[in-house]
Amino acid sequence: MIERDDLDGVAVVRLAHGPVNALDLDLLAAITHEFRELDGDSDYAAVVFTGTGRAFCAGVDLWRIVEGGQSYVEEFLPALVEAFETVFAHGKPVVAALNGHAIAGGAIFAAACDRRVMADGRGRVGVSELLVGVPFPAAALEILGYAVGEQVQRDLVLTGATHETAEALRRGLVDEVVPADRLLDRAVEVARQLATDVPPDTYRVTKHQLRRRTMARIAQAWPEERAEVNRLWCARVADGWIRAYMERVTRRS
Repeated sequence: MIERDDLDGVAVVRLAHGPVNALDLDLLAAITHEFRELDGDSDYAAVVFTGTGRAFCAGVDLWRIVEGGQSYVEEFLPALVEAFETVFAHGKPVVAALNGHAIAGGAIFAAACDRRVMADGRGRVGVSELLVGVPFPAAALEILGYAVGEQVQRDLVLTGATHETAEALRRGLVDEVVPADRLLDRAVEVARQLATDVPPDTYRVTKHQLRRRTMARIAQAWPEERAEVNRLWCARVADGWIRAYMERVTRRS
């Protein structure tokens, strides 16, 4: 589900959960556990977050949402928010190495990292939740806005469009694009530079300062919005919107 390698003090956390690393309860719990453990592990100075196959992460496993219904949604959404917050609040340098598609929740996890390096190729980045018919939790919106700015955030969210590498770079969804065979080496290089150019305690404090207001807004919004966000996800299961969306996507692919 998650693989970890040690490259001379840089932890490479690799999603390995099905063909596109779709997010379900088990994977979210594993991500949260892994990043919390690494945050306190002095053997690692930085983290590279990547995936396997053709995707970094293609977002929520919507078939599990449809099959699980209300009880699954009520458990899934808090776990999703917790995982987003855990990666975003991680005190060490975290670099995303996007080996392929980073869609919806995958794009949010990428945005939660300090830097994003993407492999040149056919991968796409974007947030499609509104096309699925469901609202973002505030954590996703706030993290995306922190990474790309409010104007780009609004356009991405309201259109649901996904973008290939050149456009993802132009919009600030990624920081650089490299040949696929250089992806991991470059991400590790960036992570190691962030970890060695600044004392680790100074980096941690400064990262917290930069993200503090975003974290405070998330903490305030989630209790206020949780019931309504949950209701709308359950409604889109009940009225068949999510299933219809998935059937359209499956036919196109």
